[in-house]
Amino acid sequence: MTLVDIRHAVRSLLHRFAIGRHDWRRRTLWVLDLETGGLDPRTDPILSVGMVPIRRGVIRLGESYHSLLRSDRGMSESSLKVHHILPGDLAEAPGPETVMPAVARRLSAGVLIVHQRSMDVPFLHRAFRDQQIPIPAFAVIDTVQLLLRYARRHGHVTPERTHFPRGLADARAHFGLPPHRSHEALSDAVATAELFLVLAHRLAATRVSHLL
Repeated sequence: MTLVDIRHAVRSLLHRFAIGRHDWRRRTLWVLDLETGGLDPRTDPILSVGMVPIRRGVIRLGESYHSLLRSDRGMSESSLKVHHILPGDLAEAPGPETVMPAVARRLSAGVLIVHQRSMDVPFLHRAFRDQQIPIPAFAVIDTVQLLLRYARRHGHVTPERTHFPRGLADARAHFGLPPHRSHEALSDAVATAELFLVLAHRLAATRVSHLL
């Protein structure tokens, strides 16, 4: 871990404590999804970014952000089969020097929502470092962790019973949400936002700290 990483970790921890007591419904929360050219944030590119804000507990579709990213890094064949983004689709797309500052401006609101932080957050950090953009201090709400919290609280996960849907599409179906277009960044971001609102209600969460 570099000195920059340590400083960012400390700032993020202090930020997390500072906003934990805030009512999440009074904050702007940005929901993000990335489509990538593989699973390794050290070497694989971000190909597409989708973001949508939740303000006062309402998904603001009119303020959503979506962009493909041109990249010199290659993509794996397996990732191509998932997201169907072709190299030709990226030829005229903006580069990370344009897209990542736009992402950073939105994350400066201080709260990020993702579905499985272990995937998206490392890619974000690497992309910010590559562009020499200071990483904003933001708290991360992970809908996968909220799903597990809900499952344990309601007895869906016990020592004898360990299965509960964690994938975005399966989790949405469990709560009666309609199917969506999977593996498209903005569609997945909106789908995650809808799932988050359901989980926040089911968990009776009021403060940001209840969701971290």
